[in-house]
Amino acid sequence: MLRGRIRFFPAQARMSYRIGIDTIHLRPTPRLAHTEYCTSDPLKRHFRRVFGDVRFEDAFEMDFIWHTDDGPVPWSQRGRTTDMGHAAFLEAGTDMRPPKPCPFADIDEVLAFDAVAEYGLPDFDDLVAWYENLYRTRQAQFPEQVLTGGYYKTIVSGAIEAFGWDMLLQAAGYRQEFERVLDSFFRLSMHHFRAWAKTSAPVFICHDDFVWTSGPFMAPDFYRSAIFPRYAELFAVIRKAGKKLLFCSDGCFTAFIDDVAAAGADGFIFEPLTSFDYIVRRYGQTHVIVSSLVDCRTLTFGTPADIRREIDATLERAFQCPGFIFAVGNHIPSNVPVENVMFYFDYLRKHWTRP
Repeated sequence: MLRGRIRFFPAQARMSYRIGIDTIHLRPTPRLAHTEYCTSDPLKRHFRRVFGDVRFEDAFEMDFIWHTDDGPVPWSQRGRTTDMGHAAFLEAGTDMRPPKPCPFADIDEVLAFDAVAEYGLPDFDDLVAWYENLYRTRQAQFPEQVLTGGYYKTIVSGAIEAFGWDMLLQAAGYRQEFERVLDSFFRLSMHHFRAWAKTSAPVFICHDDFVWTSGPFMAPDFYRSAIFPRYAELFAVIRKAGKKLLFCSDGCFTAFIDDVAAAGADGFIFEPLTSFDYIVRRYGQTHVIVSSLVDCRTLTFGTPADIRREIDATLERAFQCPGFIFAVGNHIPSNVPVENVMFYFDYLRKHWTRP
């Protein structure tokens, strides 16, 4: 039944590196650019049954691939990190694992922490060569999409990786001392940003989960004194190298959209929790926007009419924006009904041509 409802075929696919890169540079394109963050094994199996060996990203007509890499050796092999465990997200809960004990005995150990001393700085030339080879290899695997460079554990995400939430939140109450700790993550990130800046990757994602679903978890003035000035320094390294920098965070960072823009971001990658309308209204003509009003919860529990309504509401705004890349901002996981995803894509594909 599913196969009979699909009205698109890989031979007709119009994914394009050119559409992706032109969108990022705010140049005219024949249609809206498209990407997705999909961990749905049932959907991928369905595509293989229908399209055979055609790459999923090509059959789904994606023009952009979200990609970051923090170097050849994970922090857990170089120093202390906190494994908070993982809930079941992938099919059959294969990613579920219990938490492990935090390696930090008390807050004093956290406040004395230095990320550079703990994890070290890889040889710079070797790191540049690693990132360049990584980018060229993976871009060659996806010739029809713009594959980004990027760094994941920038500042706050670095602290989460090291300390876990319990220790991080306790340490954040000591503002002066905690800023010194965050500065060490900034210095570590700067080393990697400088290495990425030397590569041929034209687009870079700075990822940092610096807020919660409800918004900031620290005082806004602390973000503005301790975090955004450091973002500005990091962003400048990438932009001075002639690359486009896209900022990405989970949660709701509506309160800080203007701060991220002022720090120098060329675009925003965000979930439905962050104000889509505000970003479109304020930055739709000048910045890249990777998101939509389509929510994975609607794809999971809604009707085709619900899905159509969210697509239409997005398109009404997206056509005003030269740098718009359509995406379900909070992912397409395995529990989304395949038929709903196919309806979503079929309807989107029929209506994404720019007027």
